Amino acid sequence: MTARLAESGLFDQYVVYEREGDFCFAGGALGEVVVGRSGIRGRWLTEETTDPLGPYPLRQVGEKLGQMAVEGWTAYGWMAFEFSHLHTGRPDRAGETDLLHLVVPHTEVRIRQGAVTLRSADQETLDAVLRLLSEPVARRAVEPAPVDITDAAGSYPELVARAIEEIRTSELQKVIISRTVPVPFPVDFVATYVHGRSRNTPARSFLLNLAGRRVAGFSPETVAEVSADGEVVTQPLAGTRARGLGVEEDERLRAELLADPKEISEHVLSVKLAEEEMATVCRPGTVSVRDLLSIRRRGSVQHLGSSVHGLLAADASAWDVLRAVFPAVTASGIPKKQAYDCIGRLEDGPRGIYSGAVLTADSDGALDAALVLRSLYEEDGRTWLRAGAGILPGSTPERELEETCEKLRSVAPYVVPAQPAPLAAPTLHG
Repeated sequence: MTARLAESGLFDQYVVYEREGDFCFAGGALGEVVVGRSGIRGRWLTEETTDPLGPYPLRQVGEKLGQMAVEGWTAYGWMAFEFSHLHTGRPDRAGETDLLHLVVPHTEVRIRQGAVTLRSADQETLDAVLRLLSEPVARRAVEPAPVDITDAAGSYPELVARAIEEIRTSELQKVIISRTVPVPFPVDFVATYVHGRSRNTPARSFLLNLAGRRVAGFSPETVAEVSADGEVVTQPLAGTRARGLGVEEDERLRAELLADPKEISEHVLSVKLAEEEMATVCRPGTVSVRDLLSIRRRGSVQHLGSSVHGLLAADASAWDVLRAVFPAVTASGIPKKQAYDCIGRLEDGPRGIYSGAVLTADSDGALDAALVLRSLYEEDGRTWLRAGAGILPGSTPERELEETCEKLRSVAPYVVPAQPAPLAAPTLHG
């Protein structure tokens, strides 16, 4: 249903967000909050404001959203990896593009356990959405065009080797280095999302079209989950093997993953840092780890996963939680600041939405932020895939390259080309 709304043409921008089988569709924007490296812009209807960034930009985001003149709002949008530079007081490294974009939608549809809830700013749009949702659903046949995910330039193993050398000669303990794979044809993002979702097992999924940026993704983990009553969760995944190769081979790789010292070390380091970060915003003594080193099956791969829980401190908000844990340790490194520097030196240009977050935030204080991995991206006329691997002293370049391929296979086989627009009928004159 949400895919039908996305391709209906009723809305010039939208966000689809799935959480554990429940879908939300946010179409249009009554209000929005946008953060760049030099300021924060807010808009409600036609009224616009601009303020300089202070020392806690995410608190400012929360304050701007709190000024929206509608009850029970939910904001939807994205946050770039480079937002991290604002946390470390280095806005000059954040780049010139926007770092966060959230909208309070004109029209919202929630599908939860088969029940549909709608709200819209005008009756005409509400009626159009109701008509659309009442029509029978017929799945469209698609023909994906699998994307070549090989490292054609052969450059990734060299990046891994350089990262290993930095780890061995500096304070850096772990860093995630990624590579980009271009998609050489126009893409039907809605069809790719529907087709890819049917073949994936994500923690969250999303389809986003905001201000010229498009993303379709199947997130393996959450960066932050904060409930209205103050329960806080982050779910770091680190340690990877392929899956989908048959029952026996999947089980062999699962056992290999659980016994691999490098993978276990990578995971434990990530969980330890997640605990430390959560402790800064949770009540003393409430942070705990659950399901340590459990296997999480995510599309074409299986990961070591854990859940870190806590109760929100009395003087903290969901935005403080997001600041504490963002970007995810499993997509950046340890220590984070040194990892940002290494990533900046080795990777070709800013990451943008990749390894950032797609998130929802509610007026009651709840927040849900999905890590943007296993996704397809389009911006400024380019379309691409991207994946990385966690580098430690015991890494080998060949294995890390193969890990990026394993992750890319969650999306690459399911990319659906855009169909040419139908020719316009000839106009007769006479």
